Order: sequence, then structure tokens, then C-alpha cells
Amino acid sequence: MTSGSMDTGGDRERLRRWRMVLGGDDADGTGYTLSGRDAAMDGALGALYGKGGKKAQSGKDRSAGLGASAPSVARWLGDIRRYFPSSVVQVMQRDAIDRLGLNALLLEPEMLEAVEADVHLVGTLLSLNKAMPETTKETARAVVRKVVEDLEKRLASRTRATLTGALDRSARINRPRHHDIDWNRTIAANLKHYLPEYRTVVPERLIGYGRASQSVKKEVVLCIDQSGSMAASVVYASVFGAVLASMRSISTRLVVFDTSVVDLTDQLDDPVDVLFGTQLGGGTDINRALAYCQSQITRPAETVVVLISDLYEGGIRNEMLKRVAAMKASGVQFVTLLALSDEGAPAYDREHAAALAALGAPAFACTPDLFPDVMAAAIEKRPIPVPDTV
Repeated sequence: MTSGSMDTGGDRERLRRWRMVLGGDDADGTGYTLSGRDAAMDGALGALYGKGGKKAQSGKDRSAGLGASAPSVARWLGDIRRYFPSSVVQVMQRDAIDRLGLNALLLEPEMLEAVEADVHLVGTLLSLNKAMPETTKETARAVVRKVVEDLEKRLASRTRATLTGALDRSARINRPRHHDIDWNRTIAANLKHYLPEYRTVVPERLIGYGRASQSVKKEVVLCIDQSGSMAASVVYASVFGAVLASMRSISTRLVVFDTSVVDLTDQLDDPVDVLFGTQLGGGTDINRALAYCQSQITRPAETVVVLISDLYEGGIRNEMLKRVAAMKASGVQFVTLLALSDEGAPAYDREHAAALAALGAPAFACTPDLFPDVMAAAIEKRPIPVPDTV
């Protein structure tokens, strides 16, 4: 079948779409020739997903390849931004880095200026941080800052509002002012004083919640695994850490670890500094990290510890579990997140996850949108809203 035999515009459009999907090999069966913008889009796709080794021929053969030079890749990045929406561009960039080994080219400023910045690109840049030449670092920081600022705009307001409400509710008092009375709990606590003849409850004891004052009400420790598989989680956790640190009622500590432990709390006012203070990759010693976090806890009953890790422990497994049990016994609210990202659960140590669940600390993957609700539940000492997909 050829494009000339199509009788309707709808048939031609369907054939064009199939041709774009199938790539134009001899066996694709469409016989359809692309031209103009379609041919250019096909060439950009072919450079990444084609067989490589040949130049695209007017959209007839998806086999271009990007080559190994920064100029050719920069041109390709410009092309895909011209022809595809931002969400597709980010996927194609990620595939280019994974499939074609373009990490080294990201160390060149002109490349960084051409890319569409997203969380995954930030993770790649952080993994290359130690190899990055000085001429590139300023551009890389600008790329990372753009992504961080976008995430803060998306996440900060809801996080502050959700946690402020949780702090208010967690500070219940028994002699509240009228506008601070928690009527649902007050009625439930006074049902025994119901007067049927008046069809009313006499509230012998008022229950309310005090408003969060400027003093510190809760302490939060974010303990983040910085192994390479946790890159997106490190980015999101750093942003949330900065948001939490901006709340006067919460004292926030941020600790990153591999086989060593680094406390980045003093950099929380700028999450970009936090991110460049991490070192993605390396081994994992969760026990050592938790030992440090445990040593920093002064008010266990008012502390929430959030461990973000795939739980592949390179340290002492039994000691790690004993530390979690000891913290929980002292009153610490302990939350285990296998990931803090939009990608779902990564590969993780299921045996360790099951052991933590048996201690009352279920391990699950958490999206950034769910994180404020998880933290609110931990602050109020309510059951954690574990996603159904766990």
C-alpha cells in the first residue's frame, strides 16, 4: 500500500503515524515517505533510537546516530526541543544519556545550556560532580538551581500548610479557648454525659488544639541514602529539607550517607548547596548512619526520623534493626521510604523491608505529593498513609 492509494485524509494521517512509529525499515509495510517537519522529527528519533552508523536520508531510514561530539549533540538537543513537548524531551534526554553514554559531554558548558533540565538530569550532574571541570560548575549549578526552584514552587506551599495543621492538632490542650476547641474529640470524650431529655452532651472536659507557636514543637531527621540508585530521592529530599527548615516550629536535620556519614544541616538554607555536598554512588552503611542520627536525638517523643533508602545494607544488619527498635521504644516516630520520587519503588532489600515492617516501620515508596501527608501523620502520631501499591 502506498500513500497515493489513500482515499481520505484520515487514512493518510493513520499511515503517517504508523510510519513515524515503525521507523521506515523495509519491512514496516507502510511505503509512506516523510517530508518537511515529519522527516526532521523522524531524523531526531532515528539519531537516538535507530541502528546508528548512517545519516538519515530524508526520513527514509531511521539510522542516524548522534556521534560523539558536543556540537552534534547540542544540535540534536535543539532539534528535539523544537519538535517535541517538554515531557517527551526529558525522556529522550534520559535515554540518550543511558543508551549512548553521553555523560562526559555533560561536562561541557555548551551542552548544559542546551538541555531541558529535570530531576533526572540533576541526578546525573551530581554523580559527575567530582569529575566536573571548574569551567562547567557554574553552569551546572544554574541548571540545578532552576530545577530546585521549580520544585520548591510546586511543593513548598502545600507542605507548609499541611504540616502547620498537623503541628496545631498535635499540640492539644485541655483548657482551650472557644475558637481552639476540637468539637469532634470533645463530644466523643463526653458522650457519657449525654442528657437525653435535653438531647445534648454536657462537655465536662473540653479538648482543643493549641496553635503552633514560634517555639520548636517537633524535630525531624532526614537520613538519606546517597547511593547512585537514589539520585531522584536525594533531590526531592533536599528540597523538602529546605522547606521544613524554613518552618520555625520544626527543627530539621539532614544527614546523607554511603559508607560514611555527612551532616548537611548547616546548608539547609540553600538546597543547591546540599545537593552539591552529596556524593552519589559508593557503598551503604545504614547502621552507621542511624547510629549518628540516634546520637543527635534529644526529645525522642517529639522526633520523627525518616530513613530514605533501598535498604541494601553493607553494615551490620542486626545492629541496624536494633537501633530502629530502640528509637521506636523511646518514642521516636520512624518512617522508612524506599524512594521519594515519582518513579515508584526501586529494587530494594525485601528481607530488610519485612523486618522493619515487623518493628512497626513499614517500608514503602513515596511520591513527592504524598510526602506532606506522611509527615503530618508522623507528627500527629497517626497511622502512616501507606500507598495501596506496596
